[in-house]
Amino acid sequence: MSMSDWKSMLPPKVLEILAEDGITSLYPPQEKAVPLVLQGKNLVLAVPTASGKSLVAYLAAVKRVLEDHGKVLYIVPLKALAAEKLEELRRFERLGIRVGMSIGDYDDGDRDLDRLDVLVATSEKADAIMRHRAEWVRSMSLVIADEVHLMNDPGRGPTLEITLAKFRMLNPGVQVIALSATVGNSKEMAEWLDAEHVAMDWRPVKLKEGVLLEDTINFTDNSKRKVKRLGDPVWSLVKDTVDEGGQVLVFVNTRRSTETLAVKFSRSIKDGPDQKLSEELDEGFRDEHTTMGLSLKDCMRHGMAFHNAALSSEHRTLVEKLFKAGKIKCIVATPTLAAGINLPARRVIVRDVNRFDDGGYVPLPVMEVKQMCGRAGRPRYDPYGEAVLIAKTVDQSHMLFENYLLGEPEDVVSKVGNERVLRAHVLALIATDTANTRAALLDFLRRTFYAHQRGEMGMEEAVENIVRFLWEEGMVRCPGTEMLASEAEADLKATFFGRRVSDLYIDPMSAVKLRDALLAYVPGEKTLGFLHAVCSTPDMLNLYLKRDDFDHLTDVVLERKDELLFMLPDMETPDYEYFLSEVKTALVLDSWIAEKDEEEMHRSFGTGPGDIHNKVEIGEWLLYSMREMSNIFNKDCYPILTKLMTRMRYGVREDILELVELKGVGRIRARSLQKKGFDSWDRIKDADVHDISAVIGIGDTLAERIKKQVDPDFVPIKKARPRPKKDEAPEVKSELKEERKGQTKLFDF
Repeated sequence: MSMSDWKSMLPPKVLEILAEDGITSLYPPQEKAVPLVLQGKNLVLAVPTASGKSLVAYLAAVKRVLEDHGKVLYIVPLKALAAEKLEELRRFERLGIRVGMSIGDYDDGDRDLDRLDVLVATSEKADAIMRHRAEWVRSMSLVIADEVHLMNDPGRGPTLEITLAKFRMLNPGVQVIALSATVGNSKEMAEWLDAEHVAMDWRPVKLKEGVLLEDTINFTDNSKRKVKRLGDPVWSLVKDTVDEGGQVLVFVNTRRSTETLAVKFSRSIKDGPDQKLSEELDEGFRDEHTTMGLSLKDCMRHGMAFHNAALSSEHRTLVEKLFKAGKIKCIVATPTLAAGINLPARRVIVRDVNRFDDGGYVPLPVMEVKQMCGRAGRPRYDPYGEAVLIAKTVDQSHMLFENYLLGEPEDVVSKVGNERVLRAHVLALIATDTANTRAALLDFLRRTFYAHQRGEMGMEEAVENIVRFLWEEGMVRCPGTEMLASEAEADLKATFFGRRVSDLYIDPMSAVKLRDALLAYVPGEKTLGFLHAVCSTPDMLNLYLKRDDFDHLTDVVLERKDELLFMLPDMETPDYEYFLSEVKTALVLDSWIAEKDEEEMHRSFGTGPGDIHNKVEIGEWLLYSMREMSNIFNKDCYPILTKLMTRMRYGVREDILELVELKGVGRIRARSLQKKGFDSWDRIKDADVHDISAVIGIGDTLAERIKKQVDPDFVPIKKARPRPKKDEAPEVKSELKEERKGQTKLFDF
C-alpha cells in the first residue's frame, strides 16, 4: 500500500514524520491492521518480530490524540522497553502531542498525568495508577498492550491480564490494541478482547531456520550451508558471521555461560581494538572496579560482549547501544534479551534449548525459542536472517527440527487462577470500591482471559479463601458485623490497613509479615531484623543457597540472633533452608548499607551489580512500605525505618546520611567529603568553596552547586572567559564555542 492510499486516514504532517524515517509504504500486516485501528476497532495483531507492530499502534495513538482529543496508555512489560517506546513516540511531539513515561514509585498517583496525551508505563505501574486514580482511567480512549503474549508468564502475566480486564470494565468504550508475537491462540485472545484479529507469518526480512550438525547447517527450506569447523561449533558460527561483516546474537541458558563464552571469543579476535571504541569504553567504564565490569570492557574492546541481569543497567544499555551502532559484533546473552528491546542481528545462535528449573533441566517452550530466532535479520541491512540451533548427534538434530523449528508455538494460558496471584488484586478491587461483594468480585473475574479459557472453574473457592484471609488479617471488614458474612451480596469494605496495603502495591502476605515484625520490635539494634523482615516477604525474590552457605549463615544467625524480629525455625526442618535464604539476601542489603563495594559483595554472595541493584530497589520499597505501616502498628519504628530506607537508597553508613542528600553527591563523594572534615551541612556552609573543590571527585562546578544547596546566599565568583584572538587557530575557537554551548542550562552553573 502506497502513501497515497492511506493519506486521507491520518492527520496532516504525520506522513512527513514517517517519511523522514524512510517509511513511505506499509508492510502487508500493517495494510490489514492500520485501517482497522484508525476506525477505532479493537485489534489483536500477532506477527513475527520486526514486522511493524509498533507503527500500527503509533498511528492509532496519534489519530486518537489529534483528531479525537483522547488520551492513550501504552503498556510494556519491561522498563527498558518503556524507554525505547518513549523515544520513538517523541517523534510526534512536534505535532503538539505530549508524551511521557511512568515506571517509578507505585505509591504515587502521578498527578502530572493529566497534562500528558500519551503515557508509556509498565503493566505494574498502570495497575498502581488505577488504584490511586480511577477517574484517570475513565478518560482513556486507547490502551495499547505490547508483547501481550507475556500473559503466559507466571510472574508478570496476571498483572497485565487483570489490568486489561479492569480498564475494559471501568471504561467500556476504551479501544484496545494488543500486539503479540506469533502464538497458537491469538484468535482466542481476540475473542476475549472483542477484537479484530490479524495474524501473519510475513517478515520484512526472510528468516532461514536451521540446525548445525558438525560442519553443515541444514535449513527447514532443505538448503544447506557449510561452516568452517574451528573446534567450538558456536565460535565457528560466530566467526563465519563476523567475517562476512554481520552481527550475531548467541543465546545460552546461564549467566556464567554468557561471560565465559564472550571472554573465550574475545581472545580469539586477533585485530586490535578501534581507538574511538576504546575511548568510548574508557568513558563508559570510568568508575568500574568489579571483575565482571572489567571483564565486559575487555570483551567489548574486541567487539564481543555478554548481556545478563547481573550486569548494571548502565552497562547493559551501553552494550545495546554499541551493538546497534555496529561496534559490537557479537552479544552472548540469556533468553531475557529476546523479550527485550529491538536488537536484530544477521544470525542468531541458540546454543541451549533447556534451562534449570525446580531442581532439574526442563525444555524451553517453542514460543521462547521462536522469540530468540525472530531476532535474526536486520531490516535494510540483510537480505535474510539466519537462526541456527546446535545439535551434537543426528537424533538431537531431528528433535530440534521437529520440536522447535517445525513446531507450533504454544497457546497463551492465563495464570490468574493462582490464589497467591489473586490476593493483591482482590484486595485492590475491594479497596478501590470497584467490587465490594463476593458476587461483584466473581463478576469481575468472569471478564478475565482465565474465565474466557476455563469458565468459572475454581473461581468461587479462590475468592472465598482470599476474602477470608483478608478478613482474618484485618484488611477487610463487613460493616455492621463482627463476623465475616457468608452471603454472596454481603458488603465488603477495606480497612485503613487494607487500603494502605493496596496503595503500597505489595502482596497482602508481605504486609502480614511486615506487620508482625513491627509488632515484635523492642528497642535495640535491629538492623538485620528489619532487613530480614523485608526479605521474608513473597515480594522479595531471595538468593539461592550454595553448598558452603549453610554453616556460614548459621554462624551469622547465632551471632546476630538478638537483632532478628522473628523466631528461628527448627534447623532440622525444610523451613530452615528457606530462612537461611532470606538471611543471605538480607546480608546482601546489610553489606550494601555498610558501603561494601560491589566486587567484595560479588565474592561473598556471587551477586553481580544488576542483582544488587534489583535487591536494593525492592528492599527500599519494602522498607518504605514497612515505615508507612508503622504509623498503624508501631510508631516508634517510623524514624528508625526512615533512616534505614535512606541508607538503602544511597548505600551508606549512618554517619554520612546528611551528605548524600545533597544533589550530585553519591556515597563515594560523600565519604570523600567526610574524610576531609566536611561531615555536615554546617561544616560545608562555613567552608571555602576552593577547599571543597579540592576534595577528590568534587571539582569547581560541583563544589559551587553543593555550596548553593547548603547556603542559598552563596554567590559563585564569576570567572573571566578567554576571548579568542583574530589569528587564533580555528580549533581553539571551536572548543570555546562548544564550552559555551555546553553551559546553557541552569543546572550547569
